[in-house]
Amino acid sequence: MMPTPFRRFIRFAFHLLYNQLAFTYDVVAWLVSFGQWQAWGCTALDRVRGPRVLELGHGPGHLLIELGRGGRHQPIGIDLSPHMIAQAQRRIKRAGFSIPQVRCRVEALPFRSGTFDSAVSTFPTEYIANPRTLAEVARVTNEHGRLVVVLGAQFGQHTASTRFVDWLYRITGQREPSVEAEPDLFEQLNLSARVETEVVGGSTVTIVVADKVTPGNTIAAASD
Repeated sequence: MMPTPFRRFIRFAFHLLYNQLAFTYDVVAWLVSFGQWQAWGCTALDRVRGPRVLELGHGPGHLLIELGRGGRHQPIGIDLSPHMIAQAQRRIKRAGFSIPQVRCRVEALPFRSGTFDSAVSTFPTEYIANPRTLAEVARVTNEHGRLVVVLGAQFGQHTASTRFVDWLYRITGQREPSVEAEPDLFEQLNLSARVETEVVGGSTVTIVVADKVTPGNTIAAASD
């Protein structure tokens, strides 16, 4: 295991990447994913349901734009980084969309209970496994609500480059948070979670889908 000071330095570098250096985020993400970053995130699209979708940690805004295409969804994005919000605002405007964004913490969402049909998060850090995060998601989604989390991806071919990227993910803590390893937490919040995988190019994407469990939607959630 790498020394703690080294880990702290790397995480500080990632903090800068998401904030003051947000303008470089797309390039870095493209490089470490070998150009597949956006395609990995788009695996969430076929899994969200209902028109009202909340994206947690929208980053540079690519998924918000995809959610806005075709008029099927009415997305809203939240993020804590003002730099990422600015990046996303410019991208959304250039794409010809008007999508609301809110700066807030996911552990304290400024929305009424039952506002959304789905919440989605792609490549989140540890916050997604925080009980307060999941409790807020459960609160702001309606009785048929769904949480979709694109946790990460594994490369199928272990070349020197992909081994380096896997190592980089591990030392920075960017490798998949263990949301799927907390079934009791989901059950306490009346969420029924399952882990799915999807092959994208030469990689396998891991997605967690968690549905609200209520007397009215137990069967629908299981068969969806």
